Formats: sequence, structure tokens, C-alpha cells
Amino acid sequence: MVVPAQDLPARVRIHEVGARDGLQNEKSAVPTQIKAEFIRRLAGAGLTTIEATSFVHPKWVPQLADAEDLFPLVRDLGVDLPVLVPNQRGLDRALALGAERVAVFASATESFAKANLNRTLDESLAVFEPVVRHAKDEGVHVRGYVSMCFGDPWEGAVPLHQVARVCTALRDMGCDELSLGDTIGVATPGHVLELLSVLNEAGVPTNVIGVHFHDTYGQALANTLAALQHGVTTVDASAGGLGGCPYAKSATGNLATEDLVWMLHGLGIETGVDLGRLTATSVWMAAHLDRPSPSRTVRALSHKDQ
Repeated sequence: MVVPAQDLPARVRIHEVGARDGLQNEKSAVPTQIKAEFIRRLAGAGLTTIEATSFVHPKWVPQLADAEDLFPLVRDLGVDLPVLVPNQRGLDRALALGAERVAVFASATESFAKANLNRTLDESLAVFEPVVRHAKDEGVHVRGYVSMCFGDPWEGAVPLHQVARVCTALRDMGCDELSLGDTIGVATPGHVLELLSVLNEAGVPTNVIGVHFHDTYGQALANTLAALQHGVTTVDASAGGLGGCPYAKSATGNLATEDLVWMLHGLGIETGVDLGRLTATSVWMAAHLDRPSPSRTVRALSHKDQ
């Protein structure tokens, strides 16, 4: 039953990350044709932003070594297909294939910057600056991911002003959009609201912010609702709950897109997503991965169909 709540957005854009953030965490590489079909099915379910792949060096993420082969198979689907670019070389590869949306991946903490990027926080930002500038010169939309916004496995709690500093630096470079990552899933709703307020005070408007929650402690939907109450309208999620973070071992899966859609539709919030087709897509992918989906909604709805 649909029961709207007050002070929530009428529509939410889901930034689907399953094909990139989800599949990069698989122990073995998924065949390129299966990845392409996964993206096609996600688009067919009504998702309009689907992160397709990453142009990182295959040494670091071998599961996505087929980016050059995959992207041409899906680029004409008529949906937004952002790709991750870690440096100028990655951007050049993406632009050569006609990518119109890219993302850079920053950290709010020194420890994660060193673990994930092998650089200090400031060094990593310096690397991204010419990449973002070049992308903008080419008319490309740029998203800035910020990891460890709420907690870090080495440093513990992350000061809010530290997150704001990284976010404002990315905005000053030219990033069109920011995604706040709860990489190890430790955020709670009050923490989410406080960080969003601090970002607003630092000059980062809510309409450029997306949220990316992990469900390590079962808080992802509660945190999402808090962000919606603040006015956020972009939420990252992964079909079937695929993914985690290869550089943060305590991280469990991303917020499942189906669980998010179930909540949003129950609140009367439009997403454009057909939940039945999305669930069928995750069941299909789970069969290829030879394990059940961790999404509670996928399990509930697929069980009802049996």
C-alpha cells in the first residue's frame, strides 16, 4: 500500500552501480556478454543511470579488464552510462569510446587514499584536477566519489570538516555531482543529516549530492530516508545488493536497488523502475554468479513467484 510521507521528494534518480561496483568485487571475471546483457536488462527495467565499467588498470581490478570490449556493446542503449576513470590515461580510454559521463574516486581520509590510490589525500586530489578539467573541456559530465565519509577502518570516525574539504575541492575542480560514500557502512541517520548540513554550510548545495550507503550494520535504508528528508534526490544502489569494497574488508554489500525501490514506491516516490523486471534481472544474474541474491526484496518477491 502506498502511503506518502511529508517533506520527501516526488522523484528519486537511482544511480545503479551493480555492473561496476558490484561485479568488480567478484572473485572471478564475469564474461563480457553477460555483463552487457545485465546492463541491457537493467535499462529495460527502467533504470536511467547505470554505471557501466571502470577504466582502471587491469592489474588493480582484473574483473573489469574488458572495459574497451564492453562499453561499445551498451553505449547506444539510450541511458546514461557513467564510467570510472582513475587518471588521465583512464579518461583518454573512456573518451576514445565516446563516454559522456565519467567519475573520479577520491577519499575523505589519508589512510584510504594510501590504500586505494597509493597517494596522500592531497596528492590524489592533485591527480584528479587535470582529469576533471580535461573532461569538462570535452563537455563530459563528471561525478566525484568521496569514500569513507562516515568512518574509516584505520582512522575511526571521520571529522565532518574533513569530508567538506574534499567535497569542496572536487566542486572547485568542476565536478558536477558528488557521491558521499559510507564505505564501511557505519553511518546512522543523525550523522547523515549533520554531514549534509555541514556540506551546505560549506557551499555544497544539496542538489549536487548523491548518497552511497552500505548495509554493514543494517542502516542503509534508514540513512537513505534521512538523506531524502534533507532533500537529496540521487541515491546509489546495486541490483541484487552486489558489491562491497575490495580495499575495505569490513564492508559488506551495497544497498540493494530492489530494497530501495520497494521503500520509495511505498512512500509514493517515483523512480521509473519496474520492480518486477528488476527483480527478475537480479535473479538472472544471481544464477550466473551461482549464489542467491542478498537483497531481501529479491528473495521475498522471487519466493512468491515460485
